[in-house]
Amino acid sequence: MKEQAGLPDLHFVLVHGACHGAWCWFKIRSLMETSGYKVTCLDLKSAGIDQSNPNTILTFDEYNAPLTHFLSNLPDNEKVILVGHSAGGLSLTDAIHRFAKKIRVAIYVAANMLRHGFSTDQDIKDGEPDVSEYGEVADLEYGMGLDQPPTSIIIKEEFQKRLLYQLSPKEDTALASMLLRPGPVRAFKGARFEGGKDADSVSRIYIKTLHDQMLKPMKQEQMIKRWQPCQVLVLESDHSPFFSTPRLLFDLISKGAAASF
Repeated sequence: MKEQAGLPDLHFVLVHGACHGAWCWFKIRSLMETSGYKVTCLDLKSAGIDQSNPNTILTFDEYNAPLTHFLSNLPDNEKVILVGHSAGGLSLTDAIHRFAKKIRVAIYVAANMLRHGFSTDQDIKDGEPDVSEYGEVADLEYGMGLDQPPTSIIIKEEFQKRLLYQLSPKEDTALASMLLRPGPVRAFKGARFEGGKDADSVSRIYIKTLHDQMLKPMKQEQMIKRWQPCQVLVLESDHSPFFSTPRLLFDLISKGAAASF
């Protein structure tokens, strides 16, 4: 592996959001590997090629287990750069509290950035998408019975492009429509994190997506104000810049990584 612009070898760990999987990073992974970086793309529980039933994933710890396992087995003398998209931000925050000494920087891309997860009503107000103006946009499953909260969720196909990919190429939208899988919504809503003693030692960067119809810029700004990162970067993109502006997203991630040294 070669060094870039005088930087040591960098290892990026890319974490997908709800209903997506490691596959959604294919353009970013290609750009990173071409630049000589080491890249790990993880499928969290019930996502991508992981065959777990999302209706049986009831806790965030279980959902995030692949990232927890990866970081647990990372040598103590290694540090990685975590990049999380959308609900992947919850995974990053969980990791910050648990493995601060193994994380060089955490980069949130149009992501939930809540210090303690969904612990308060304000967290829910700031971090949960509000797409109520579009009506019923999601299909819900009730794996524990109709008298219990829903266990999985997926955006209906007719709303996917409008909410997630309105500026993305048609071929990427078509790919996503075939690969999206229901996400374990009960696990997401139960994501709450205790304050790790070293959590504040991890540098955080937020990448705002200005034309986001899913996690609207106002909500992103509220999370930034409540838990201020060391740097805020901006993209003229939809909710999924790994499709709509991959080169620009790669450049901003690289810039953020460089600033961590």
